[in-house]
Order: sequence, then structure tokens, then C-alpha cells
Amino acid sequence: MSFGRLERREAPKPMGEINMTPLIDVMLVLLVIFIIAAPLMGSALKLDLPKSDAASPAPGANFIALSITPEGEYVLGEDKLDAKAMRERLTQLAQRQPDAELRLSADQSVPYGKVAQLIGWAQKAGLNRIAFVAENGEIDEKADGAAPAKGATAPPKR
Repeated sequence: MSFGRLERREAPKPMGEINMTPLIDVMLVLLVIFIIAAPLMGSALKLDLPKSDAASPAPGANFIALSITPEGEYVLGEDKLDAKAMRERLTQLAQRQPDAELRLSADQSVPYGKVAQLIGWAQKAGLNRIAFVAENGEIDEKADGAAPAKGATAPPKR
């Protein structure tokens, strides 16, 4: 009976390279996430919109998004414009889209006069369909800050 030789094989040598495939997969996934999320982070406009229990957008795809920031800056879509440029752009948009709806988002701290001035510019340009954007929610009368006007007296309690 013959037995084969019992050979001792050497232990496998440790691998001296890093497997790059999982690293590349993770990096590609992160790249896709950042590509999708970057435009959303940059275009977010921080507005404290008024609340209304009837706030719901009207159906229709033909609209122009216009915002007034708390600092009083005008933002048309993604572009910040000064007053003169805003009037010119509204005129151009009214000529291209006369039936477009202007969706106005104004921060609560913006003075009413500034909003009224912007409405006047839009109507003068020919944009007569104006919608005010608000958040859904109940209005809290006490937190609303509805204090009596200066010099006014509160009604008598009965």
C-alpha cells in the first residue's frame, strides 16, 4: 500500500491591495444623493407665510412664482431682482403669458404697502390673476398679534 506524500502547503499570502469596488459604489450613491439634494437646498426661500384654513393651490400649470423676502427683496422664480428689473420682467412675462396666474408669497413681516405696490406693478403689466400663497393651519387670534391700534381703546367688557 502506498501513501501519497503529505505535503505541507504554504499558507496563502495576505492580499496587498484594497478592493475598490465597494468604495466606488458608495461614492457613486453619495454623488447621486448630492446631485438630487443640492438644488433643493439652494433654492429654499425662508418665508414666514400667513396661515389660513382655506389655503390650497388652485389647479393649473400656468403660473408665475413671485416672493417678497422679510428683507423686502423681490424674488421671481429663482432670481432676486430690484424694483426696476421686477417691473420690466413682469411686463415681459405678461406679454408672453397674458393668462398666467401670479402666485405671490410674502412674508408676514413685509409691510402691506410693499405688497400693494407689487400688485399694482403686476396689474399695470397686464397680470390680473393674482393668488396669495399661505400655509394651511388655523389662525391663532391671540398669537396673531392683533393689538388695538395706537390711540384706540379696547371695547368695554360686559
